[in-house]
Amino acid sequence: MRRGQCGNHRIDRLPCLSIGDDVLDGQKRLFLRLGDRVVHAGYEEWGVGAVVEVMTSIVPGGTCIVRIFFEDGQQRTFINDMDSELCCCYRGVRKEWQFDFGDVHRATRGGSRRRLTGSR
Repeated sequence: MRRGQCGNHRIDRLPCLSIGDDVLDGQKRLFLRLGDRVVHAGYEEWGVGAVVEVMTSIVPGGTCIVRIFFEDGQQRTFINDMDSELCCCYRGVRKEWQFDFGDVHRATRGGSRRRLTGSR
């Protein structure tokens, strides 16, 4: 095994052990990723938040945390491991999904309807 760095040096503070090109942090099931936009179901007054830091431990049983900067100006830290009952996904943090469909037009039911008939 050789010692390497994973991701952005500013964001990933813990070194990762790597075998070849594979990084050994794939065993953790992470809920949030860097840049995700979230809201907290129990604290609407916080506003929308953005994930600004993700830290994942490589130690077996180690914790995974995520730092979120909310519109109220506060930075809050949550557990980010979906295998933990304390994960932020079970504690009210919800991803804010935004889809941009561009110039896609809504399908309409117009025109002629054709019936398919089977011939045997």
